[in-house]
Formats: sequence, C-alpha cells, structure tokens
Amino acid sequence: MARHKEFDEKVVLQKAMELFWRQGYEKTSMQDLVTHMGIHRRSIYDTFGDKHALFLASLKWYETFVFGELTRIIEKSSSIETSIRAIFNYVMDMAEGNSYPAGCFVVNTAVELSLLDKEIQSLTTKMFDDTEELFSQLLTEGKHRGEFSKDLNTEVTARFLHNNLIGLRVLVKTNYSKKELESMIELIMKVLT
Repeated sequence: MARHKEFDEKVVLQKAMELFWRQGYEKTSMQDLVTHMGIHRRSIYDTFGDKHALFLASLKWYETFVFGELTRIIEKSSSIETSIRAIFNYVMDMAEGNSYPAGCFVVNTAVELSLLDKEIQSLTTKMFDDTEELFSQLLTEGKHRGEFSKDLNTEVTARFLHNNLIGLRVLVKTNYSKKELESMIELIMKVLT
C-alpha cells in the first residue's frame, strides 16, 4: 500500500526554490534542503528525485511564480507602456521586500551553472526567451493600439528591454539606491517614445 504524503508538494517546492534562490545550487546541501523544506530526505528523493532534479523543479516553479506575477501586473495596467514600466518597478520593489531574496533566481542560475550544465543552460535560455517573447507581445499590442510608433522594431526593442531587466535584476542586489534605479527605468522607458 502506497504511503500518503504528509506534505503539500507545492509548499515544499516553494521552500526549496527560496533556499536555492538565496544560496545557489552549490552552496545548498541536501541537509539544508531537509531542514528548510521540513520533510525527510527520503521524501525529497521519492517526490522530486536527487538534488539536481529538485533544483530543476524549483527553477520551473520560479518561472510559474514570476509569470503569474507578471500576468497580474499586465492585467491591472491601463496601457502597454504602463505594463512595461510596472514590470521594471516590480523587479525593483521586490528587492525591497523581505519575502524573497533580491535579484532573480534565473539570472543567478545562469551565472552560476549555465557554462557547467547543458540542461540548466537550455532551461535558463528558454526562460530568458519566454520573457523576451512577453515583451515582444506587449510591444506588438502597443503598436496595434497606437501607443508606440509603427516603426518601432519589436524584436530589437524586446531584446533591449529584456537585457535591461536582467541588468536591473543584478543591480537590485547591490547598493544602488531606489532613486538611481528609478532614473535608469526612466531612461529605459524613453526608447518607447
């Protein structure tokens, strides 16, 4: 007879994501995961597999989490330009809260592991492509609504916005002030006008 799980997979996966996000892959031991997730080592292996498999699941969970937040931001915005600005502000504001580590789990992972692990390189590249595609869709919609010039190169601008978003995700981990970050966002947004 199969044992009934005494934990919510989503809750413990969220905990694993937060720990990997804070410490990175290499600095996180299985014992760290057991302690932080609050479940037995055997349960981790039975449910998620080894540390690498749990890390990949955590990274995918992060993308689901972030895209959920971005969708909520976009749905609340009154215009496409407001949506794009709100995405940048979200990244900046997220660093001020204590709920999550500063920066971006995907960016951290790409820097730490992409050159060492082809599977992670592929996954982080896909995640970056997804974000760039989101910007591309927003820009296309903005052009359709007349918010942006018809001459705006959607592909290049989406890449520019994404590159700057990655840069902002790194800068929020440093001593840059909110005022400095806001001035950068203002300059980034000028490319749309």
